[in-house]
Amino acid sequence: MTEPVEHSRDHKRLGRELELFTFSDTVGKGLPLWLPKGATVRRELERFIVDEEIRRGYLHVRTPDIAKLDLYKKSGHYPHYKDSMYAPIVIDDEEFMLRPMTCPHHFELYLSKPHSYRELPMRIAELAQLYRYEQSGELMGLQRVRTFCLADAHIICASEEQAVEEIGKALDLIEYVTSIFGLVLDKDYRYRLSLGDRANTEKYYNDNAAWEKGEGLLRDLMISRGSKFEEAKDEAAFYGPKIDIQMKNVNGKEDTAFTVQYDFCMPSRFNLVYTGEDGAEHQAFVVHRSSIGAIERIMAFLIEKYEGAFPLWLAPVQLQILPVSEKHIGYATELFDTLKTAGIRVEIDSSNETLGKKVRNAKQEKVPYLLVIGDKEVDSTALTLEGRGEEKVPLTTETLLPFLKEKITTRT
Repeated sequence: MTEPVEHSRDHKRLGRELELFTFSDTVGKGLPLWLPKGATVRRELERFIVDEEIRRGYLHVRTPDIAKLDLYKKSGHYPHYKDSMYAPIVIDDEEFMLRPMTCPHHFELYLSKPHSYRELPMRIAELAQLYRYEQSGELMGLQRVRTFCLADAHIICASEEQAVEEIGKALDLIEYVTSIFGLVLDKDYRYRLSLGDRANTEKYYNDNAAWEKGEGLLRDLMISRGSKFEEAKDEAAFYGPKIDIQMKNVNGKEDTAFTVQYDFCMPSRFNLVYTGEDGAEHQAFVVHRSSIGAIERIMAFLIEKYEGAFPLWLAPVQLQILPVSEKHIGYATELFDTLKTAGIRVEIDSSNETLGKKVRNAKQEKVPYLLVIGDKEVDSTALTLEGRGEEKVPLTTETLLPFLKEKITTRT
């Protein structure tokens, strides 16, 4: 059987060509290995979303990648997600699981002490490494893997009204994030209201009244926001309906990139309660959400969106310095040291190649900016920064760093 021809923008192809990530059959199928350049891009994504979430009132935490099987039985994920979970690991006569999700971990964290209504909503967030068994035939580059890092959060709310408000704020965050990435609603992504199936009591938590109310709350919210969305039956989580953000890859395959979920099941399972203004104990409400989804999956979409030519703030190498000849290397190295110390991701090509070959190599690597250093640059403070698309920016040694810093900081 002949292998399918990869699209020129396919993230698997670009990942190899740009040395972003690789896979090894010796390590295992569906387990990506991040090369330095790819690790740089994902690190920038992680820093961006953590900083933005903290700015919006999220409390970032760390919880273990493994837990006792009893935790997932308590949450109901086992046996609902048994087929996509790795086999139990027996330690000291107890069964443990590599975690496929973080919600039960965060609920146990919430339960570590009593809470008042004054503390709610409590937004518990984590960049969490998760493990799910995907069928071999379903694995596909970074979009379908067996371990991934999810920008996850669980929001404990005091009322249904507060939960709906938090869902709206989560959608605001998602729309802000997508705008930074240059993704356009109803062009690059779309909303889907994912509903349950009352007849499928094996797959879904059996509470028809709660399903009707939860689906109605999400539907009304989307209508009030003026958002276009389609409804999809039998696509909900087992514990409640959700709003999914759907994206297609270059080959037309659609996946859920981000999601916001309303949960009417877990609060009772975990006895998630708070002390109300009346001094009595009340049951909380829960919102699950992922802001940029799995880092692996959004990386796949962004590689294809940008065709590997990342914007300056995300680019693994932001500037490449090209000395014309050996006699220019000393001055080029001085500039390199200054920029490197200031946090710019800069490289210097001090090879014996011709200038034309150096320029071609940098462009093949899709570096945002090139800086040629020759006699004119050594003899004066004048510099000419060449950007993608043949953009030329006249600068000086004093204005080079502020120019780059401003573009990186504003993510333009």
